[in-house]
Amino acid sequence: MVEFIELFVVGIGIGTFGALVGIGGGMIMVPLFMLTMMAPNGSTFANVQQVIGTSLFGVLLNALSGTWAYIRQHRVMFRAATPFALATIPGAFLGSYITEYFSGNSFSLIFGTALCILAIIMYSKSRSKKATKSAADFSVETAQFNLPLGVGLSFFVGFLSSILGIGGGVIHVPMMVFILGFPAHIAVATSTFVLMISSLVGVVSHAYLHHIVWMPAIAIGCGAMVGAQIGARLSNKSRPRLIIVILSAVMFVLGCQFIYRGAF
Repeated sequence: MVEFIELFVVGIGIGTFGALVGIGGGMIMVPLFMLTMMAPNGSTFANVQQVIGTSLFGVLLNALSGTWAYIRQHRVMFRAATPFALATIPGAFLGSYITEYFSGNSFSLIFGTALCILAIIMYSKSRSKKATKSAADFSVETAQFNLPLGVGLSFFVGFLSSILGIGGGVIHVPMMVFILGFPAHIAVATSTFVLMISSLVGVVSHAYLHHIVWMPAIAIGCGAMVGAQIGARLSNKSRPRLIIVILSAVMFVLGCQFIYRGAF
């Protein structure tokens, strides 16, 4: 019971942060589980597959709760979210088949360096018109955007998410803001919907393979559902630039992790 409560509280924090910037929280849950609950430090998880499957269940509940909150705020652009979500699925399948060709140290170094550079560029452009565009001046029903380009980018996001084991939101949100011209608030909400669909596909496959340890999955997932409601409210009150700055910091930290993985 004590462990359940602890994971529930952790889930609230992860869900709040994940919904605020449009990422699922897997990049926090996976290292947390591996460091504290997998041998030799713990006995809850027997292998990395169980860590990933359990984390993905938490990501799904976080995205499900966040999506519901953003739908009520009328910030999910379904005309983009649905085709983007569908495009991530074949990208993820392709990535799962050729992941062995992208698992070397050199690739981790290159990708980590690219993430750090992109994070610095994002931060430097956080005062630009694209980064500070208000959701109030953007109609989710009538606003125009480049759909073929968005679908292609989403396929690429699904591919990267699969081969690298990261949530697609950390890449998807800046792509939607700086390439497709979405306001940050709309990009976060739309990315959360996309994450809900893509994580559902992953959870079904991991559940079939018995990779989900249900007690920690339910505990952290329920906490993440509560946190997602908090994060969505905070996002609604946050300035667009703040979301971009936080996301650029997340990208930089993630890039450093890949550089460390490749170097050591």
